[in-house]
Amino acid sequence: MKNDLSFLKRAVEVAGNGINEGGGPFGAVITRGRKIIAEGANRVVLSHDPTAHAEMIAIRKASAVLKTHDLSGCVIYASCEPCPMCLGAVYWAGIKKVVYASDRFEASASGFSDNLIYDELALNPEERKINFLHLPDAGGEKVFRQWDDYEKRVPY
Repeated sequence: MKNDLSFLKRAVEVAGNGINEGGGPFGAVITRGRKIIAEGANRVVLSHDPTAHAEMIAIRKASAVLKTHDLSGCVIYASCEPCPMCLGAVYWAGIKKVVYASDRFEASASGFSDNLIYDELALNPEERKINFLHLPDAGGEKVFRQWDDYEKRVPY
């Protein structure tokens, strides 16, 4: 029977294969019931997509295979600790367990530093390096009232 270490080693192997294809050094595997549902390798440069991280690709594939946005019965194995974007996607997907090989500090030593993003998330929007402009008069609250009243909504 496969265990956490064997699935994690597969994620590392996916990362290595991704490098050989011209991608970044990151790989991810999603399992459910000890079976691999999806895999993803970093394709940021290859696809010209800054969101094409291994975890994001694996989550998208797993959701398509399972035909659901709710991956709460799944585990994600990542060659490296997920960045803030991927971590957010893990939470949104409902995944309850993340197993990773390298941590964010090892990634930083190879030039992949998430520290700026982690630091920025702790700040109020007006204190961040990116200019955030909140315009509450644009009517954004109306779509939330529409959502609240929508009888066919599916919570997520």
